[in-house]
Amino acid sequence: MQSRTIRLRLSQGLHARVAVRVVKVASRFTSKVVLVVGERRASARSLMAMLMLAAAMGATVRLETEGPDEREALEAVAAILAPGPGR
Repeated sequence: MQSRTIRLRLSQGLHARVAVRVVKVASRFTSKVVLVVGERRASARSLMAMLMLAAAMGATVRLETEGPDEREALEAVAAILAPGPGR
């Protein structure tokens, strides 16, 4: 299992457009990809589940991946949630 903690710097937090990109990218991998905000967990393959996290700008999100391509999945989804240098 791989995990990474990310602080959302997206001005609108985890909004629909970003969540759709996460779903598309996570669906390319066979590994399980989960986002955790506080006590709430959401599959990165479920748009509604991610939106229900209500992760605003500045929220801390733990990204967890598990499976044969977990490292690649982690890097790909992290690049969407924390774009640019200093992820």
